[in-house]
Amino acid sequence: MLIAGMIDLKEAIAFAQAAECQWPRSMHMPDGQFVMTYDSGERPPDNEVLGPVTPRGGAAGIVYQGGKLLTEWGDTDRADMTFSVAKSFLALLAGLAVGDGLIKSLDDKVGDTALDDGFKNEQNKAITWRHLLTQTSEWQGSVFGKEDRIDHNRVVGLAIAEAPKGTRRALKPPGSFYEYNDVRVNRLSLSLLQVFKEPLPSVLKRRIMDPIGASSGWRWDGYRNSTVTIDGKSMVSVPGGGHWGGGIVISARDLALVGLLVAQGGVWNGAQILPKGWAAELVKPCPVAPFYGLLWWLNTDRRQFAAASERSYFALGWGSHIVWIDPDHDLVTVLRWIDRKQAPGFVERLLGALKK
Repeated sequence: MLIAGMIDLKEAIAFAQAAECQWPRSMHMPDGQFVMTYDSGERPPDNEVLGPVTPRGGAAGIVYQGGKLLTEWGDTDRADMTFSVAKSFLALLAGLAVGDGLIKSLDDKVGDTALDDGFKNEQNKAITWRHLLTQTSEWQGSVFGKEDRIDHNRVVGLAIAEAPKGTRRALKPPGSFYEYNDVRVNRLSLSLLQVFKEPLPSVLKRRIMDPIGASSGWRWDGYRNSTVTIDGKSMVSVPGGGHWGGGIVISARDLALVGLLVAQGGVWNGAQILPKGWAAELVKPCPVAPFYGLLWWLNTDRRQFAAASERSYFALGWGSHIVWIDPDHDLVTVLRWIDRKQAPGFVERLLGALKK
């Protein structure tokens, strides 16, 4: 039985390697457009790239079960762009801010601690931290030259759009409507920078990555125009993804360590790295988007991956980059550069192999 299981595991890995996404390794289309904005259907000026674009590696992955390395393939030490996986990292940093008392409650208004006028208008003044973390804020404005309108009517996951992406629509009250919107996530990142008063990559390194033994090869790139001044010091505000370049560039191995930290309730070698209870807070379904937690995707009704347990949850990034945590099977799995439509096939094969 053990031998059969190992054979099936190899088949699952071969499937993942054969299912590599079709993005060019240069990350640019033949006409020079960044593949992310091309895939999004954006046109000038909405598609202007503001941050570094890192050429990509090949398909890779790593699987831990019971906290122990089960298997890996590809170059798991290569640092690559991760796109919206960075959103889930922002949620971890928000937890630190809550634990530190910098944010007293997720239901506090963000404007109460803002160092700018981004939450003073009528549309934005009632927005809470929870609204930003569940992508239900309906925040209105621009961040580093990108207007919230760019991601109006954006279709990601289970969302349904009424018009083409980028078509302006009437905004709804904060907390009443879910929309996947990178401009608003960048507003969250800027707001977290304002409460920490320390660059978020520095907070992440000192408070999370170094304690869990991550490599020194990861980085979090900002935009060429995202430098702000806080308490007289210049700091770069980093984006919650690579939509317009920049974002977290990291290896599969380091992503797996972060996944293990979350899967273990924020505890690492007996030390409470994330505030107690925060890992559970991340996966509470949003009332108006039950498939979403705090910038982590849920498997509600098994709509993300039918073969995975319903308690599974994910950090997902375009390309595709997947950190899959499955409590029922004690799994932490990272997939890099897999065709998103074929990812369920890998999940089925992996779980099938583990049952042998």
